[in-house]
Amino acid sequence: MPGVEELAEGNPEHLVVENAGRKAAAVEAGDLVIACDTDVVLDGEVLGKPADAREARAYLDRMSGRAHTVMSGLVVVDRTQLSPHTGENCVRTGVERTTVVFKTLSDAEKERYVRFGEWKGRSGGYAIQTLGSTLVERIEGSVSNVVGLPVGLLVELAPQLI
Repeated sequence: MPGVEELAEGNPEHLVVENAGRKAAAVEAGDLVIACDTDVVLDGEVLGKPADAREARAYLDRMSGRAHTVMSGLVVVDRTQLSPHTGENCVRTGVERTTVVFKTLSDAEKERYVRFGEWKGRSGGYAIQTLGSTLVERIEGSVSNVVGLPVGLLVELAPQLI
């Protein structure tokens, strides 16, 4: 979200919830605010968005043939309800984790993907919705979490939506 300063380092679980909370706090209108922050975590490190094609390629090199975690922090602020404990808006938070296993990628596959440019602005340097799906061997957990919004967790935190 433009104008929101996001954390880039730290405990991945705390980071995604804190960044989602910052996004939610930046929204001034509406009775129900839903904010999400998603990052790719490899070996306990948040990869973030690659700065350039070279870094995108380095991410692919690191993830090739390995599992990583797509972690999303979700924050739901219900401005129609007050928390009985704090007297403030009711805020619910949660974290969704999905394991994504990349196949072993050839140099040609990595180069093709980087040239395609889909890595730009994407945590971990890939998007599974299009050509990035060719990088993946399997997914363990919520597919919606990897594609964009962890729908199951959203329904848990805001059951009034259904």
